[in-house]
Amino acid sequence: MVMEPAYKHQTIKDMSEKERPREKLLASGAEALSVPELLAIIIGGGTTNKTAVELMRELMRDCDDKLMVLSKMSVEQLMCYKGIGEAKAVSIVAAAEIGRRRLSERADSLAQIKDARSAYEYIHPRIQDLSHEESWAILLNNDARILKCVHLSRGGLTETAVDPRVIMRHAVVCGATCFILIHNHPSGSLRPSNADNQLTNRVKEVGQVMSVRLIDHVIVTDGDYYSYAENGKL
Repeated sequence: MVMEPAYKHQTIKDMSEKERPREKLLASGAEALSVPELLAIIIGGGTTNKTAVELMRELMRDCDDKLMVLSKMSVEQLMCYKGIGEAKAVSIVAAAEIGRRRLSERADSLAQIKDARSAYEYIHPRIQDLSHEESWAILLNNDARILKCVHLSRGGLTETAVDPRVIMRHAVVCGATCFILIHNHPSGSLRPSNADNQLTNRVKEVGQVMSVRLIDHVIVTDGDYYSYAENGKL
C-alpha cells in the first residue's frame, strides 16, 4: 500500500484567494504587498517544493531584506538559487533596472546644479548599484544649468581611466563653460586616492587651456559624497 506523505507543501493554488499575490494586489493595491509578494508576481511561479512567495522570501533574506542589495545581483548570481532559471533571473534584473530608471527620471528634472549635494543627487540614481567604477561629467552653462551628462568610462573595482580630451570635445559641442567630474567608489570609501588627485589636476589643467572650468570633482558612494571643492582642493 502506498502511504500518503504526512505533509504536502503549499502551492499558490492552496492559498486562499485573498493571500495570493495577484488577487491581493487587485483587491488591496500594490502597496499592500510585501517585497517577496511583489517579486513573486514578477517571476510568475515557484518550484514543486516552494511557492514563488517562499522562493522570493529566501532570496530577500539572503539580501538582508534590502532591495539595494538585490538590485546589485547579476543574472548569473540569481540563477544560483534553485528554482530561479534564466527567465526568472532576467525578470528580476529588469525590474531592478526599471526602478533605477525611475530614479533617473526624477534626477533629470533637476535642471540646475547648485553645489556638490545637488550633483550627488543628480548622478546617484545612475550609479548607486554599480559594483565597478564609472566616471561621468556634468556639463554646465554659466548659470549652472545642465547641458549634458556624459558617461566617460567604466573601470574595475578600484579605478577607471578618464581622457580629458573626451570631456573637452563634448563641452565644445554643447557650448559648456564649466563642468563637474564625478566617479563612484564601490568600496564605500570616500577618501580620494592618489590616482583621483592626479586625475583632478590633469582634468583641471586641460580645462583651463580650453577655457572650460572644472568646478568640482565629486566622489560618490551609496549614501554619501566627497567634494574636492568643498574640501578646498580645487
